[in-house]
Amino acid sequence: MGFILLAVLIDMISIGLIIPVLPPLVGTFTTTASGHTLAQLAVTFAFCIANFFASPILGGLSDRFGRRRVLLVGFSGLALSFFVTAMATALWMLIVVRLFSGAMQSNIAIANAYVADITPPEQRAQRYGQLGAAFGLGFILGPVMGGLLGHIDLHLPFYVAGGLALLNWCYGYFVLPESLQSEHRRPFDWRHANPLAALSRVRALRGVGPLIYVISFSGLAQVIVQSCWVLYTGQRLGWGPLDNGLSLLAVGAMSVLMQGVLLKPLMKRVPLQQLVPAGLMFAVLSNLAVGFATAGWMVYAAIAIGGLGYAIGPALQSQISKAASVTNQGETMGAVAALNSLMAVIAPPLGLGLMYLVADLPRTDVRIGAPFFFIAVLQALSLLFALRYFATQPQQAEPAAASSAL
Repeated sequence: MGFILLAVLIDMISIGLIIPVLPPLVGTFTTTASGHTLAQLAVTFAFCIANFFASPILGGLSDRFGRRRVLLVGFSGLALSFFVTAMATALWMLIVVRLFSGAMQSNIAIANAYVADITPPEQRAQRYGQLGAAFGLGFILGPVMGGLLGHIDLHLPFYVAGGLALLNWCYGYFVLPESLQSEHRRPFDWRHANPLAALSRVRALRGVGPLIYVISFSGLAQVIVQSCWVLYTGQRLGWGPLDNGLSLLAVGAMSVLMQGVLLKPLMKRVPLQQLVPAGLMFAVLSNLAVGFATAGWMVYAAIAIGGLGYAIGPALQSQISKAASVTNQGETMGAVAALNSLMAVIAPPLGLGLMYLVADLPRTDVRIGAPFFFIAVLQALSLLFALRYFATQPQQAEPAAASSAL
C-alpha cells in the first residue's frame, strides 16, 4: 500500500501544481472575462472528452498487462503535456495538448484498481480513504507550490510539474511493484472498452443500483467546482494564483483530515447508510455558502462546513469495488472513471456556461454565485438517490476498517 500511496502523492502534487495557474495562462490568450471563460471551457472540455473515451481502454489494458505498465504510460503522458503547455504560444496548442493529456492519463482509475488488487473486500473502504488522503495531501502541497511559483512566472509551475511527472515515471519503473498477478489477468476486448458499454456494466453490477446516480450527480458537481473555482474566485473576490493556491491548500487539508484521520473512527461508529447522506447534506450547505460568499473568510468557512463530504468518495468506491470480481477490477474502475469523465464532459458546458452568463456582472451581484447554486442542487439530487439506495441495504458499519492503518 505504501508504494502506491507514494506514487499517487507525487502524481497529485504534479497535477495540483498547475491548478492555480492554468486558467490565468489561458487568460493570456483572451481579452475579456467572457472570452476567458469560453477559452477555459474549450481547454477543459478537450481534456475531459479525451479522458472519457480513453479511461475504459486503459483500464482494460491494465487488466491484461498489469497496473504498473499503464501507470507508466500515464506518468509519461503527463510529463510531456506539462512541458508542451509551458511552451504553448497559442490557444489551439493548449487545446491540443489537453486532448493528448486526457487520452493518456487514467492514473486515478488504475490506482483504485491497484488498491483493490492488494486489499480484501471488507477493508477497501478504509484503504480508499488512505488513497483519498494521498490525493488530499497532494492537493495541499501542489496548489500552494503552484501558487508561489506562478506568482513568479505563470510558466514555471508547468516545468516543475513535468519534472515531478518524470520523477514519478522513474519511481514507477525502478521501484513500484506490480499488483495484478498473472493468473488474474484476462484478454483485452475492444467491445468492453466502449465507454458507454462500460457504464452499462457498472450499472448491472449486483448491489449497485441507484449508487450510479449518486456517483453521477456528485461527480458532476465536483467537476464543476474544479472547472469554475479559479475563475469564480478571481471574478468574485479578485483572487490570483497565490490566493487560489492557499484556498486549495485548505481543501486538501480538509480532505486529508477527513480521509486520513477521521474516516476510520467514523466508519467504526457510523453506518454508511448515515455517513454518506450526512456528507452529501454538508456538501449542499458548503456550496451554497461559496455561492453567497463576498469575502475570503466566507470561502474558508464553507470549506470547513463541507469537510464531512470527503468521506463520500471512499465509501462509494468500496461499494462498487465489492460488487466487481477479482479479474475485472481494472475494467470496473476504468468504467467508474469513464462515468466520472462523462460527467466531466457535461460539466464544462454547464458550469462554465453559467460562468459565461454572469462573467461581466459586478462582483457584488449575487447572480455570480450561480454555478455554485447549481452545484448545490446536484448534490441535493445525489442525496435523494443515496437515501433511496441505503433504504434497501442492511444496516452496517465497517468494522474491518479498524484493522487498517495509514
